[in-house]
Parts: sequence; C-alpha cells; structure tokens
Amino acid sequence: MKYLTITVPCFNSEQYLERCVDSLIVGGEMVEVIIVNDGSTDQTGEIAERYARQFPDIVTVVHKENGGHGSGVNTGLALASGMYFKVVDSDDWLEKDAYLKLLKKIEGWCKEGFGPDLLICDYTYNHLEQKTEKTIHYRNVFPADKVCTWDQIGAFWPSQYLVMHALVYRTDILRKSKIVLPEHTFYVDNLFAYCPLPYVETLYYMNRNLYQYYLGREDQSVNEKVLIARIEQQIKVTKMVAESVDLNQVKRKYPKLANYMCRNISIMMAISSIHLLLRGDEKARTRHYELWSDIKRSNPGLYYRLRYTKLSGFTNLPGKLGKLATVSGYRLARKIYQFQ
Repeated sequence: MKYLTITVPCFNSEQYLERCVDSLIVGGEMVEVIIVNDGSTDQTGEIAERYARQFPDIVTVVHKENGGHGSGVNTGLALASGMYFKVVDSDDWLEKDAYLKLLKKIEGWCKEGFGPDLLICDYTYNHLEQKTEKTIHYRNVFPADKVCTWDQIGAFWPSQYLVMHALVYRTDILRKSKIVLPEHTFYVDNLFAYCPLPYVETLYYMNRNLYQYYLGREDQSVNEKVLIARIEQQIKVTKMVAESVDLNQVKRKYPKLANYMCRNISIMMAISSIHLLLRGDEKARTRHYELWSDIKRSNPGLYYRLRYTKLSGFTNLPGKLGKLATVSGYRLARKIYQFQ
C-alpha cells in the first residue's frame, strides 16, 4: 500500500528536476512519485524516465501535451493510489528528516485505519543565489502534533495563510471535493489550497520545516514583473476562488474556517489590486475598478467584508496618496517576509 502520492508537474525542468526527485525517492516504497511531463521540449522527459527505470516501484512517468500546472495536478490526482496526496513543484524539494517523520506518522495512521483529513507543515522560501531563507510556520494557529478541528485553531498572522506547499490532503477528501484545476492557467495552486477546505473536518499540524520553495528565477510566476505581466491570470483565479464556495454556508458549520477563507480572498484581492497599481497605466486603473465592481455586484456581503474589514480594503484607497500607501506597504511586506 502506498501511504503518500507525490505529484511533480514539470515543464522544461531539466536544470532542477533531479534535485526535486532525489529528495522524494528517499521515502522508499511507502510513496509513489508521479512525474507529469507536461509537454517539455528539453531533457525533462528523459531524466524522468531514468528515475522510473531505476526506481520502478516508486516512480511513474506520464508524458502529455502541455496543459499547464493545473493539468499536471489533475493528472496526478486521477492516478493517485496513496492515502494522502501532495504536490511538489519540479524546482522545489522536501527536507529529508521532516519528510521521513511525516511518512512515519502516515504509516501509523494507515495501520490504525484512521488519518486526519489535512496535514499541515511549515515551509521555507529559499533564495539560493542570495543565500537567504525565510521559514513560515503555523505554531500560533494549530496545536502541534495533535489532531484538531477548525473550532480549535488560532488566529493567522499577516504572513500566514495556507498555501499548496504547506498542505497534504487525504486523497479521498480531494476527490470528494471534486476539484479540477483549469488548464493553461497560472496561480491555480490558490484553488487547490482553498476549495477543498470545507470538506476537511480534522487537521494535524507537524511543526517541522518540510517544503523547500525555491525563489529567484526570473521567469517564476511569483516574480513581481511576471505577476504584473500575467495580472489577468491572477484576476481570473481570484474571481474563481471568490465564487467557488458559499462562505455563509461554511460559517454555519465552521465559523473560524469561514473567517479564514474570507481572509484568503482578501489576500488574493490585495495581490491583484497591488499589481494593477504597480502597472499604473489607464487600462490597469480601469481593471482595478472593474475587479472591485464585479465582487460588489456578484456578492455584496463579501464585498463589504473585503472593502471595510479586511486587508484588501487598504488596496482600494482613493487618490494618489492611497496608491502610495498601498505600494509602500507592499514593498515593506516583501522586505520583511522575503516572499520574492
């Protein structure tokens, strides 16, 4: 039995795929690693096949036409046989000791016939070229090494939200949520980290730094220049997240979860708004107005909360001084939290 399925979507990843897969195969036959070669034109496919030949009981390779990151995740989830499911991007890796500890915990749950719906671990932003790193933890939010529910969580700090890198879902929870990520779309990890949450009843936080997130590539999706160039993709996903879940329904069952999910939308609205402000042309100003107007029209209650009670409201301040305050705050946050 496989305890954990790890899907590695990759496109032209020859420079760093080995580092990623080397960190995953140490899990041995407890894991299955599904490398999804998403139409690469370099040596990615050959490298993946080499691992499949060398570790046939661990590594599976799927070659497919290019469909984007979401398509790779969908493919891996469709094939997954592990009790739990995790996505590791091809330029990232897992820290060995934390990884083995996590697998040991999952093994115990599998033998007991029980396992929490969602596992949460810390993660680190790695600027390898600058030789700096910043770890994001959740010690103030979740009790460590205990199974808990949404009623038992604490408050998130500004730098904390549940990203794909921190999460390991039970595979059946993902399938129950019927999540299917859009193809040829960037930033779909936001949907993966958001849409299944109402289906989660039990959580487990392991206070270990598991996921190692590589930052620094000029073509990386979180690079500021790339974000500005792809702002329509960011807006598209922000709207999809905002429309995907009825937060009033979630609130009746899990009030703290509903508050977090509203906060998550607020963060995404803030990111979209700030990068439109950074672009600064007339079209960007129009799109900024339209973004907020669309939310107001489709969900007035959510608009009120975002506009007047959440962080995103500070990205919709009027006038030049409002724009200056928003951008200055964003620059300060980047410097403090080192997210890019």
